[in-house]
Amino acid sequence: MDFAGGFGAPRADGNNGGAGVDLMSWYKELPPISRLYLTGAFITTGACAVEIISPFSLYYEWGLIAQGEVWRLVTSYLFFGLFSVDFLFHMYFLVRYSRMLEEGDFRGRTANYVWMLIFGCCAISAVATFVNVHFLGSALTFMMTYVWGRRNEGVRMAMFGFLVFRAPYLPWVMLAFSVLIGNAITMDLIGIAVGHLYYFLEFVYPVMADLRGWRVKRLMEPPLLLRWACDSFLHENDRHHFRMNDLE
Repeated sequence: MDFAGGFGAPRADGNNGGAGVDLMSWYKELPPISRLYLTGAFITTGACAVEIISPFSLYYEWGLIAQGEVWRLVTSYLFFGLFSVDFLFHMYFLVRYSRMLEEGDFRGRTANYVWMLIFGCCAISAVATFVNVHFLGSALTFMMTYVWGRRNEGVRMAMFGFLVFRAPYLPWVMLAFSVLIGNAITMDLIGIAVGHLYYFLEFVYPVMADLRGWRVKRLMEPPLLLRWACDSFLHENDRHHFRMNDLE
C-alpha cells in the first residue's frame, strides 16, 4: 500500500480542513487510540532513523518471540519504514481510517475499538507465522480500511478524480493499484481477510443470532478488565473529545 492522494472520503466530523493547518491542534484533536498509534509509529521510526534501535530488533519472527523477544508482537505493527514519502502515505491511511472508525462506529466505545485492534493483531500475527512477512502494520491498516468501507456502504469515493466507486470497494481498489505498480500484495490480502472476519463476527453474527434465537448473541464483546483499563486510560480531555466535536 504505497499511495495516498486522490481517495476522497469525507471526514467523520464533516470538516474538510483547509490551508494553514495547525499540526499540534490537529494532533490533540485525534481520538486517543488513533493518537497513541500514530505516536508509537513516529517514535519507533525516529528511534530507527537516529540508530537508537535497529529494524532488525522489531520485525515479526515467531522463533525469536518464542525465545523471549515478546516485544516483537507489538513493534512489528509500529514500524512502517524510515521517514519517506512512503512512510507518510502509510500514516495518512492509518490515521484517516483509524480516526473515522474511532469517531464513527466506535464512538464512545473505546474498549471495543481496542478489542478490534487486538483481534486484528492476533489474527494477522497468526497468519504471519506461516507466511514470509515481517512488518505487519500495513495489514492492520487494510483491516481498518475494510471495516470502515463495509460500515459506510453509501459513501462515494474517487481515485485521481475520475474513478468513482463506493466505500466497500476501497480496499480492492487499493489492492489493484498495488498490483499495477508492482508491489507485493500479501499484506493487503491478509488485512482484507482479517477485516472480513472481524466484520462478520462483530456486525453480521449478532443479527443472525438474534433472528435465529441463538443463546450467544455477541462474540466480540471486550473483557471487563479491558473496559476498566480503557476507562482509566482516558483522561478528562479525552473524555470530552467527542463532545467538543459535537459543539463545533
